Amino acid sequence: MRRTRFVDDGTVTPEEIIKALDLRPLPVEGGLYKENLNGHPHASAIYYMLVAPQLSRLHKLEHVEIFSYHAGAPARMLLLHPDGTVERPVLGMDLADGQRPQVIVPAGTWQATETLGEWSLLGTFMAPPYSDDSVTFADAGPLAEAYPAAAGDISRLA
Repeated sequence: MRRTRFVDDGTVTPEEIIKALDLRPLPVEGGLYKENLNGHPHASAIYYMLVAPQLSRLHKLEHVEIFSYHAGAPARMLLLHPDGTVERPVLGMDLADGQRPQVIVPAGTWQATETLGEWSLLGTFMAPPYSDDSVTFADAGPLAEAYPAAAGDISRLA
């Protein structure tokens, strides 16, 4: 049996990662995931993978969420803050180009994520833990009116 070396050297395939980490489709939001911290009363953590053209649909959470970059292509986020500001941070390791290995998404901030290549492997951590009643998915119309500078991204990511 062939053992796969999981080194981010361009030779690992998304299918190998999906199998090794036992990733499954994430309903509604999009992408693939695997819970790492199951049933913990104070926090939750997942592996999260986007394989192009998958994306994380625009949504907001009631609690802070911390994204971390693990492997693959950088991933661009769209963050629509309650005060009207718009950010487009990129998760990745090209620090000189402004990418960051970790992005913190404040509670109540609309967010979406897309890979900038073939695939991106990320992780997320939440405290308190994720629950289905803590997420709201976007309606593109009202959000585009509230954030006109991001209207194109909103219609594509909602």
